[in-house]
Amino acid sequence: MKARAHRVPPPELARHAVERRAVEAVNWGMPAVNYDRMYQALLGCGGDVNQIAVMPRLQSWKNQTLTANPDLVYFMPFIDTKEVGPVVLEIPPADGGTIVGTVTDWWQSALAEIGVAGADAGRGGRYVILPPKDRGEVPEHAIALPSQTFRNQARLRSLPRSGSAADLAAAIAFGKRIRLYPLARAADPPPTVFIDVGDILFDATIRYDLSFFQALDRVVQHEPWLTRDKVMIDMLSAIGIVKGAPFAPDPGTQDVLAAAAREAHAWLDARVEAGFRPFYDDKHWAMAAPPDILGIPRSDDETPDAYPVDARGLLTYRAVSIANHWQGGPFFLWSMRDRQGQLLDGSQGYRLNIPARVPVHQYWSTAVYDRATHAFIRNVARPGRGSQSPGIRMKADGSVDIFFAPRAPLGRESNWVPTNTGGQFEVCVRFYGPDRPLLDKSWTLPDIEKIS
Repeated sequence: MKARAHRVPPPELARHAVERRAVEAVNWGMPAVNYDRMYQALLGCGGDVNQIAVMPRLQSWKNQTLTANPDLVYFMPFIDTKEVGPVVLEIPPADGGTIVGTVTDWWQSALAEIGVAGADAGRGGRYVILPPKDRGEVPEHAIALPSQTFRNQARLRSLPRSGSAADLAAAIAFGKRIRLYPLARAADPPPTVFIDVGDILFDATIRYDLSFFQALDRVVQHEPWLTRDKVMIDMLSAIGIVKGAPFAPDPGTQDVLAAAAREAHAWLDARVEAGFRPFYDDKHWAMAAPPDILGIPRSDDETPDAYPVDARGLLTYRAVSIANHWQGGPFFLWSMRDRQGQLLDGSQGYRLNIPARVPVHQYWSTAVYDRATHAFIRNVARPGRGSQSPGIRMKADGSVDIFFAPRAPLGRESNWVPTNTGGQFEVCVRFYGPDRPLLDKSWTLPDIEKIS
């Protein structure tokens, strides 16, 4: 019998196959590419792994990470155990400040919460991040954090007691008591390297073009395959990403990949509001996390019967390092629509009334983000205002009006957050130290109102 010749798929079918697999690769790879973008931004600022990027002042638009908080000081350790073995992250006791945050692997799965709401409960401690499959001994009283990836990140926030210059300086000094060093050098730790990126454009916004797949290839080359993700080996090889081989798509494939990245972006963006979890029945405020994620332990991103790749991709498309424990930490509400249900337009003016007696025992703040990038709007004077903002003005009834507009309303400059006439925006209200009336909804946040 004559052997049947192997049929090569027609070019159009082959193109569609690459396109489909590339779209799914974007959705699947989002959390790791999100982190790779941050790592590339660190390299661009002169930093490297096993160093700590510091934004040692209240945030400006130059912090182009996803949905950053403008009212605190960031310390971001970038950890890589591949060459040096286990790495120690030392957190000081909360005797002169407050640190909150999360250590995650490179897929943004939480390894531990840090600080007063975390494993050390504010007592401070040594966290030892272990490389994949390394289950060696750690020092007595240290907290072992086995990781599935060589690279890991911690997004730590040092909280000022107020917006004063003195309290800000104290928060910076407290954060600089953090230590990061290889466990092998624990007997005589080298100085921790802090990279000041506060006045540098730290551009970690995600690019939906060929560079997305170049970033994904960097992840695949550096990290081990996880059993849960081995189905992606063939999927990625179809678009030219193969472990141990260079990523070198021909010009035609580059065009297909760029088009797929744009399509994946549009798909994710269309799902943003659908992924919100409504908080009030009759208002446009929502929790940011997709419902599928809320039921999954963030240390694994999976259960025996669920692996929410779509929800995870959507979440990390617009945010970084979400905490493992949803209860007891900061509480966020998001909106991209006004009271009438219209999308927030940067060329228009809006008012948000924060009612009196906000149920928090720390502080509250508002922040505005570019709807297209989910980072701060570029080139604005400030990205947010809150209860700790110097000069914030309260009304006679104890409430506070915050204004979002391209120009400050006359006499309301102290309570104004600039927007950009060229696009849409979204608003996040953060509640640090939330109390019961917020969570049981007996205290209600009104919708954003459009004003003339």
